[in-house]
Amino acid sequence: MKLSLCASASIGLLVVLTSLAPCAISQTTPAQSTWIASWGSSQQVPESQNTMPPADLTDATLRQIVHLSAGGSALRVHLSNAFGTEPLHITSAHIAKPVASDAATIDPQTDHALTFAGAPDVIIPVGAEFVSDPITLTVPALSDVAISFHLDAPPARETSHPGSRATSWYVHGDTVSAPTLTNPGKIDHWFQLSEVDVQTTPGAATIVALGDSITDGHAATTNGNNRWPDVLAAHLQQSPGTQTIGVSNQGIGGNHLLTDGLGPNALARFDRDVLAPAGVRWVILLEGVNDLGGLTRDAEVSPDKHAALVQRILAAYQQIITRAHAHQLRVYGATITPYVGSDYYHPGPLSEADRQAINSWIRTPGHFDAVIDFDQLVRDPQHSDRLLPAYDCGDHLHPSPAGYKAMGESIPLTLFTH
Repeated sequence: MKLSLCASASIGLLVVLTSLAPCAISQTTPAQSTWIASWGSSQQVPESQNTMPPADLTDATLRQIVHLSAGGSALRVHLSNAFGTEPLHITSAHIAKPVASDAATIDPQTDHALTFAGAPDVIIPVGAEFVSDPITLTVPALSDVAISFHLDAPPARETSHPGSRATSWYVHGDTVSAPTLTNPGKIDHWFQLSEVDVQTTPGAATIVALGDSITDGHAATTNGNNRWPDVLAAHLQQSPGTQTIGVSNQGIGGNHLLTDGLGPNALARFDRDVLAPAGVRWVILLEGVNDLGGLTRDAEVSPDKHAALVQRILAAYQQIITRAHAHQLRVYGATITPYVGSDYYHPGPLSEADRQAINSWIRTPGHFDAVIDFDQLVRDPQHSDRLLPAYDCGDHLHPSPAGYKAMGESIPLTLFTH
C-alpha cells in the first residue's frame, strides 16, 4: 500500500562550503539496500505539565502519527525507554496508514503488527530502546504513518518528546488494530517513540537537525508538519539526486549547549541523537540562543562573564565538530538568529555582541564543513538584531511558519550530493 505524497518549492541562501567527501553507509545487504532514519524525535523526561496521568496509561492504547521524510520499501520502529527507571513492557504494537494527520482513524487495509525478535511484545530495559523487526511495506516520501502500542502498566517515568506539534490519541484496552478509537483522549505530545527507519536504495543517507525550539518548531502549525526540517525534507524531494535523503529532527524546545534544561544538554545527548540514527551522514547544528539568553535573563552580568560564555559555546561547537568528524559525518553550522525584543530573554547590547561574535566564528572557514546563514536570511535588514516582521511569530525569538518555510527552502541541496 502507498501513502500520500507532498512537496515544496525552493529558494537560495549564501553558504560557505568546504570539501564534501562521500561516506558510504550501509547496514544491511550493501549491494541491495540501506536503512536510514526517515523520522526521529529527541527523547527527554517530560515536564510535569506535559506528562500523562498514570491512570490514562494503565491498560491503554496510544496511537501516534508521524510524518516521514524519505520513502522506502520496508520500515522498522524504535521504541524508547531512555529515561525510564524500570523496564517497560509494551504488550503489542501495530503500524498503519492514518486517514488524516489529525485523526485517530487508520486504514485497516494497511495495518501491520510489529514484532520484536519475532515476539508480539517487548520488555525494554531501563535506559534503552528497542528496534522492531522489519515490516515489508512501501511508504512514499512525505507520508504519514500511525504507530499504535498497548501498555499494561504505565511507565515508572515517562520518556517523551513534548514538542511534537502533532496530536496523539489514547484509550483504555488493547485496540492497536482498531480502525478507529472510540471516544479517545488526545494530547499534543509523543511518548516512548524515537525513530522510524525505512529501507531504501544504496547511497541513501540521513541529515540530523540538532537544535532547540527553533528546530523543534515552536510556533509551527499543529499537525501541519511545517517546521524548517520538514520543509527541508520536502525540498529534498524536488531533486532526483536527493530524494533518498531523510531528515531526523533532533530539536528540543528550551535546549542548551552547555547546561541541562528541557532535555539533556546538546553535548550529553550527542551520541543518542546524532550518532545513533540509522544512516546519518550530515548534521546541521542550530544551538546557542538559549545559552546566550539565559545568561542575562534575570539580570545583566559583567563583560568577563559574557566573554567566558562565548568561549564555552565555541568550545562546545568544536567538540561537536570533532565528534562528528570522528564518525565521518559532515557538520554544518547554522548561524544564531536574532532575538532582540524577546520578552522572555530581553537581551541587551552585550548579549547581541555575543551573538555577533559567535556567528562570526561560525562563518569563518576552517571550523564547520559548511555554513547555513539563517541569521542573514531571517533578520530585518533595517534592524539586524531583530527578526524580519514577516518571519517573526510574534515573540521576537521564534520564526513564524513563513520563516520556517524560508529557512528550509534556503538550504542548498548541493550540500547533500555526492
